[in-house]
Amino acid sequence: MKKPSRNLKKHHNLSEDPSEPKEDPGSVDRLFTGSATTTSRDGAPRRGEVVSKARVPAHGQVLQVALDPPTKHQTKSPDPDPDPDPDPDPDPDPGPGLVRTHSDRCHRGRCSLIKRTDDWFEVFAFHLDRVLGLNRSLPAVLRTFHSEILPYRYTSGTPRPVVWWDPDIQHLDDSDNDQNSVPLSFVQYQKLLKVGCGREVDLRSAPCVGVHHSEWGRLALFDFLLQVNDRLDRYCCGFRPDPSEPCVENLLNTKCGNTKDLLLVHILVRKADPSRLVFIDNAGRPEQPADNLNFRLVEGIEEFPEKAVSVLQSGCLESLLLRSLYTDREFWDVVGRAGGLRPFIRTVEQRGKILLQHITDKKLQLKRDL
Repeated sequence: MKKPSRNLKKHHNLSEDPSEPKEDPGSVDRLFTGSATTTSRDGAPRRGEVVSKARVPAHGQVLQVALDPPTKHQTKSPDPDPDPDPDPDPDPDPGPGLVRTHSDRCHRGRCSLIKRTDDWFEVFAFHLDRVLGLNRSLPAVLRTFHSEILPYRYTSGTPRPVVWWDPDIQHLDDSDNDQNSVPLSFVQYQKLLKVGCGREVDLRSAPCVGVHHSEWGRLALFDFLLQVNDRLDRYCCGFRPDPSEPCVENLLNTKCGNTKDLLLVHILVRKADPSRLVFIDNAGRPEQPADNLNFRLVEGIEEFPEKAVSVLQSGCLESLLLRSLYTDREFWDVVGRAGGLRPFIRTVEQRGKILLQHITDKKLQLKRDL
């Protein structure tokens, strides 16, 4: 099974396949339209143009871009802020004549991350998250950029995955560990799984870290289906990593024998809702073979979300995903439409069957969503 080439190119003048799902007028196709987009705090889409950029520390190939409404809606003010979204903006406009900074725009939820072309599967992951009813990942689409503000490699015609930058995500002050909301070791993680945080003990009592117990089942199911290891198993202890893996190149996997040294990463929550997780960097491994799946991702998990499991059991995952993915037309065409997507969907379906068997064999519980 081949993944799309790094030099992703949009397919033009393709005839419509009548067997393909019809577009849902309320779809995520409106999340990022034109040369760039903005997204409100609740995920509501707005059109927009790139107005500034910034590097992301320790992420050399990721660019943060700020977005404003397109110029055709602007008035004579140097930096007006017309907003078609009827919902009140929680962060008032600074007023006509005042130039908004890049950080100001990001604070208002008007920023996104342009990621590596190899991270295209993160767009697939976003749709999988929504189809399963998990609703924990950030909106992601594939788009081609044309802004003069961006470096050439971002505007060369190669589509890139774009993920909304959520300003409400809580980061640790530690510059060496700012990709976490809470510091958490694998040993501590296994301990909190056993006590039922928020259900049997208070969310803030040790070893809990404020995250509700049910969240970990959502995360484990999502990561297993996508084979995302850079969260619960950043050291690649639960599968046979390729020598080119960062965990091998950086000798992280040499620490697998000492569990107290194993740390979790990308354990993130929102300031406004710290008991729920936010899933980021979800590209995973679309080509991980079935005989090398990482079961460490579900270690210690004794319950999974009922709704997500029911989707896996229903046999409808392929049709649901195709209908959802069709709404991002650029991604749909680049990846090869339904024919190009089915191999990846069937890989996830196969992993789902393996997970369902694991649930049956271990007699694990299913819990309704909160």
